[in-house]
Amino acid sequence: MKRVIAGAALALMSLTGAAVPEEYPERPLMMMVSYGAGGATDFQARIVTMTAGNEDALGMPIAIINKPGAGGRVGWNWFATQADPDGYTLAAYNVPHFIAQSIKGGVEYSTDSFEPIANWGADPAVFVVGADSEFNSMEDVVAYAKENPGKLTVSGAGLFVGHHIAALQIDKAAGTKMAYIPTKGGGAAAMKAVIAGEVMGGINNLSDAFRAQEAGNVKILGVADLERSAFLPGVPTMMEQGLEVDNSSVNFRGVMVPKGTPPEVIEKLAATVPEMFANSRVSKKMEAGGSPMHIMTRDEVIEMWAQRQQTLNELLAGL
Repeated sequence: MKRVIAGAALALMSLTGAAVPEEYPERPLMMMVSYGAGGATDFQARIVTMTAGNEDALGMPIAIINKPGAGGRVGWNWFATQADPDGYTLAAYNVPHFIAQSIKGGVEYSTDSFEPIANWGADPAVFVVGADSEFNSMEDVVAYAKENPGKLTVSGAGLFVGHHIAALQIDKAAGTKMAYIPTKGGGAAAMKAVIAGEVMGGINNLSDAFRAQEAGNVKILGVADLERSAFLPGVPTMMEQGLEVDNSSVNFRGVMVPKGTPPEVIEKLAATVPEMFANSRVSKKMEAGGSPMHIMTRDEVIEMWAQRQQTLNELLAGL
């Protein structure tokens, strides 16, 4: 009888919202990043959460935990199946990555596994080569790839992430067959492979590439977006160089929680996190690191996820 009463009390609390303390959050939060330390997602996640402990934000800090592997699959599988939906376990999402992976199969997640909170950035894919490379344009890259089928080695952060999608689009547009090599450790490892000369080129995040070019380690030859980036005004888009490559590989990054997280918690996070991203300290640090910001609310992210799902269903079927 006591169990029945206790169960009824718990059910009533959940219906009335009393199960979620008004002072949430009462302790520090954790945000899982599916890529290694030092890459663009990790770098940006640490910046956009730096003011979480402020009184005008969440009032509690957010610790970043890295669970890299298999292009993000390891972390997102864990988040979808094992993360506690208590409001204290968040994750960074990468779109198109996790959506494309769910379409291709072999993972335990989809857009139905998560609840988006807010988006902080939109990072286009770019084609990079070592600073001393003989390639100086996408025309040079395509010419070599056509003359040497399968011999142009190109690094990227994994399979069916934005980098891979851009590579597939370039191959389709140019009629080439590059040797795309997914690297362990995400974008940072993929960039190191280019700098070390282990591959002839790479497709990476603009933010990673911007920092590497500023250091004199790489050249950026093309941007996979509809317009040139304000960070790289001198670098033409793929389309400007005759390649029909659109913005399908642009990497949207933001925060999500597991399905089943209490609605009151989602509401609190959705109201607070976009304002946290808009903090001037955050925007200045992101700009200094060559990281494009694109703040979106929960409703806007829900719409973006749905649009990307439809686009990627069509794109991946064609590729």
